[in-house]
Amino acid sequence: MDERARTEELEARISALERGNKGGNSRREGVETAFWALMREVFPAQTRTHMRAAGREQLLAARSYLDHWIGKLDEKAPPPAPAEREEITVE
Repeated sequence: MDERARTEELEARISALERGNKGGNSRREGVETAFWALMREVFPAQTRTHMRAAGREQLLAARSYLDHWIGKLDEKAPPPAPAEREEITVE
């Protein structure tokens, strides 16, 4: 079995497992099944691989953007107030 056929077989098995693990809206499941069937039919395996990689890169870009602005907020945050000290006399 060549790599392309193996990839397609694994994708089909993953899709079947995902459908089996989802409870709920059967119409939604039908739409998802149709969508992934269309993706496999229209886009060759190599294209789908590139699309997955591009989607991952988009998520990494979003993470980097959010991390940048979280860092900016952390820089502007006032330092925590020092804890108040209480003197205790020991007899």
